[in-house]
Amino acid sequence: MNQLILTPIKQVSGQVLLPGSKSLSNRALLLSALARGSTHLTNLLKSEDTSRMVEALTQLGIGIELSDDWNNCSIVGNGGLFRVPTNTRFYLGNAGTAIRPLTAVLSLVPGTFTIDGDHYMRERPIDHLADALTQLGASIRYIGKSGHPPLILEGGHVKGGKVSMPGNISSQFLTALLMALPLAEHDSEITVVGDQVSKPYLDITLDIMARFGVSASHRDYGCFSVPANQAYHSPGEYLIEGDASSATYFFAAAAIRGGRVRVNGVGKDSVQGDIKFLDVIEAMGANVTRHDNWIEVSRGELRAIDMDLNHIPDAAMTVATMALFATGTTTIRNVYNWRVKETDRMTAMATELGKLGAEVKTGDDYIVISPPSKIRSATIDTYGDHRMAMAFSLAALGDSSITINDPQCTAKTFPDYFDVFLGLTD
Repeated sequence: MNQLILTPIKQVSGQVLLPGSKSLSNRALLLSALARGSTHLTNLLKSEDTSRMVEALTQLGIGIELSDDWNNCSIVGNGGLFRVPTNTRFYLGNAGTAIRPLTAVLSLVPGTFTIDGDHYMRERPIDHLADALTQLGASIRYIGKSGHPPLILEGGHVKGGKVSMPGNISSQFLTALLMALPLAEHDSEITVVGDQVSKPYLDITLDIMARFGVSASHRDYGCFSVPANQAYHSPGEYLIEGDASSATYFFAAAAIRGGRVRVNGVGKDSVQGDIKFLDVIEAMGANVTRHDNWIEVSRGELRAIDMDLNHIPDAAMTVATMALFATGTTTIRNVYNWRVKETDRMTAMATELGKLGAEVKTGDDYIVISPPSKIRSATIDTYGDHRMAMAFSLAALGDSSITINDPQCTAKTFPDYFDVFLGLTD
């Protein structure tokens, strides 16, 4: 196994230009492919997850031209639903933002498709989406573990209609339906059972759909109305914001060991939910300056918080590692969906924070972290999870060396993360 040893970091300062948002990149790729006209995307994220989407769209016959760095991407839209390709087996790796919306879109396409992912994806549930599509007429059969990929989908039977789905696991399931159902023959109404998690990601979905000429509405995130027989239209040019989730690691590093760190490519009016991370670190004591196209953070005397972070579950992992440097005991609440992400993040966070000397308690949907008097030297397992690797890089801001196992797992969203992170350090 590859390892990266991080020696103790005394200070961080400088500037970072963020790669494009993963959430926006894969949404933009799919909607560009379904749209009428050609779309030019700028600042597209080059990563494993977006590569899986590009491969799948190419398999579906979509013409995509990419610059070497992916900063420029031209897509000739299909002008509606895809035609059935020669190869109907789709492999999406561990890309939730690819496998879920593609499954929903293919449910509208007459054909039989096999949809699969890597061994991590095969442990991630897809049954809430599959059950919703089945309510709408799709035929879905699991090949392996029930409720998980791989699955066989007989498409072409979904015409729209009324459907209900739980909201407590992932917003990606609802996002998938929202992007697909405007292309159905009949109007759709989606009722969310229970509380909907990660609502800001749904705002991202509705915003980009509108930019591509399609409308959907909701009543307090509990019931969504999707008019039928709509068509996506290319906006011509679409600039993808820098990834606010990736920005959290640099903001956190500045709050712990700044110096000042300026992050370019995301600003105060970002459509991404993880921009709310800034409110959390301000509550912890960090100093934050917001501008239209950049944000700057500097060190503060960090104190513990007790917060519901359901709206920013990815960024909540960054808060958990920041708790190592805060005075007092930090409690992060309402993050049950950590358990069904790339790995069981609740268990993984508790295990690895414990290695560093923290006292950790977890419940079904919360984690309580009491920091150690001194962070221990430890070898951190990353569980194939990019956010585990990036979040625990912050542990090196203490007084001990930290070894990161499988640092290359950051390729999922930020392939050169450690180069950029270490470029800010003394």
